[in-house]
Amino acid sequence: MDSMPKTNDTSFEFPCKKPYTPPSWAANLNPIPSHVFSLGQFPTPIHKWNLPNLPKGTEVYLKRDDLSGMQLSGNKVRKLEFLMAEAVAQGADCIITIGGIQSNHCRATAVAAKYLNLDCYLILRTSKALVDQDPGLTGNLLVERLVGAHVDLISKEEYASIGAVALTNILKEKLLSEGRKPYVIPVGGSNSLGTWGYVEAVREIQQQLGKGSGGITFDDIIVACGSGGTIAGLSVGTWLSGLAAKVHAYCVCDDPDYFYDYVQGLIDGLQAGVSSRDIVNIQNAKGLGYAMNTSEELNFVREIAKATGIVLDPVYSGKAAYGMMRDMAENPRKWEGRKVLFVHTGGLLGLYEKTEQITPLVGNWRRMDVHASIPRKEGTGKMF
Repeated sequence: MDSMPKTNDTSFEFPCKKPYTPPSWAANLNPIPSHVFSLGQFPTPIHKWNLPNLPKGTEVYLKRDDLSGMQLSGNKVRKLEFLMAEAVAQGADCIITIGGIQSNHCRATAVAAKYLNLDCYLILRTSKALVDQDPGLTGNLLVERLVGAHVDLISKEEYASIGAVALTNILKEKLLSEGRKPYVIPVGGSNSLGTWGYVEAVREIQQQLGKGSGGITFDDIIVACGSGGTIAGLSVGTWLSGLAAKVHAYCVCDDPDYFYDYVQGLIDGLQAGVSSRDIVNIQNAKGLGYAMNTSEELNFVREIAKATGIVLDPVYSGKAAYGMMRDMAENPRKWEGRKVLFVHTGGLLGLYEKTEQITPLVGNWRRMDVHASIPRKEGTGKMF
């Protein structure tokens, strides 16, 4: 079983830069990163997820990448461990990245940058009606703005016509002209270097399966897909390592054909020599569109939280789990007796933007009824 080489073990190693040695089964990928930053709280736990109404004999387990940190939570952290190491190695003094107005990746990048004493510039996509207004402090925006990220707003229409690469390049050129040394991270941290984050996650899963798991092996690994890097790393890592699980991705934007092609580009960038269509099954879970939810999807998130205590985010894992459970209900025989690992990619802060839609779905509050006969005396209850 491969394990990361340990430097001098000490509790003061966060965040720190370490030399990187890949798993033996990934040693033929190229290029191999030279260093990695420890930014997340790894390994994240795997535990059984007691979902209701599963097909006969089906067991679902949860890989808790939502617990990889608080401000720096979710799947984006694994990618940033490699991307930030390259940024520092190149002498960057600031980071540029881009995403939606509630981008988990942008929030994680803003926090990671500050951990490493770098400035962070975020280009955030919003509606034409709101592009000239203060974006507020809801969800991810609160954390980004508290840690001092510079926020540039762009309308969805301009984003669609100019593109993320050109927009980040415009800001890069501006900063270069001001004497800065910017490092650009693409949407979701999803480039070939970021893909190593989930190649490494497969090594972590292997190690967890080897320690007191009672001989559990997974037949399927399921994850949400929003920019492609997570599923590229998971699927190429699963294929190379011989983990023998089938990787299923539920895309929450664009469509499966787009992601098959995009993932192919990422794994070609690592010279993996395999077709994306052979190592991952991508299904559409977009629904109304990226970051848009039906009442059925949000009610599903509420029901799962109520039944299991696991809070899914509405943009990524909520849609992926909704798609998984719907497929299990419609095609139970396909899933009977299978052991499934669902990767929870985080994104809790994205729920805050949905409070108006969620409010009618939750109740459970009332004024406490205290009978008049209960003795009352001023100052009895201390309010610290």
